[in-house]
Amino acid sequence: MSSTTRLPARVSVPALVTGAAAVTAFVLLVRVALSSARGQAADEQAMLTVAAGREAELTLLSILGRVPIWSAATLAVVCLLLAARRHHWRAVFAAAVVIVGSNVTTQVLKHGLLERPDLGHGVHNSLPSGHVTVVVSVVAALLIVVPAAARAPIAGLGTFASGLTGLSTIVAGWHRPADVVAALLVVLAWCAIAVMIHGGRRARTRAVLPTALAGAACSLLGIVLIGVRPVAGMDGFLDASLVLGAVALVSALVVSAMAWISPEA
Repeated sequence: MSSTTRLPARVSVPALVTGAAAVTAFVLLVRVALSSARGQAADEQAMLTVAAGREAELTLLSILGRVPIWSAATLAVVCLLLAARRHHWRAVFAAAVVIVGSNVTTQVLKHGLLERPDLGHGVHNSLPSGHVTVVVSVVAALLIVVPAAARAPIAGLGTFASGLTGLSTIVAGWHRPADVVAALLVVLAWCAIAVMIHGGRRARTRAVLPTALAGAACSLLGIVLIGVRPVAGMDGFLDASLVLGAVALVSALVVSAMAWISPEA
């Protein structure tokens, strides 16, 4: 069979590899960010590199308090209805699995299983971020249920939403960067599980990574337009850029990975 007619590979192996990588990365992140003094210190310092003025802080709190939860809930219903309308019941089930599994796992990990030892930076565990999990799990569900042709724009918009939510939680002081990355990895792992449950062949997707990167860039621009600035002024510009840029980049890579393993809808 020629390369022009070869069928796409089945989703099982890419999803399994992606899920295993997400779980491994999560375990390593927990060991560094929670269980080591150096990791806790670096994570804490990273959160403190950026700040927002009073007006910008109120805007961020408004975003975190209302937009993600209600928007995510609405989009969750929409994506399930989209799949049900097309009678793609496996997609409906897979989308439900990634949303419910991700959010339950985050809450159990944060409030039940994970502990933050007292290493001089507080003992309250906030890893993984619940807000980020809510938003990214809906993005994952949408990527599973929409046709392959729609996955690039969904990846861009999804990265923008997840990036803006994650960056906002850091700037507001609700979460450290590791909390945001941990949430992304939880959802990626559950997306891989949902894709394996769905089965089928992997869709041919185009321009997903570039649009996801564009979404990440827009989330960074949004944070700047809201009024977020380095705590140390221009002297802290590089550190603040590295922290926020790294979180936005991880958001783009995770969303791209979820689109890459998603099956034909």
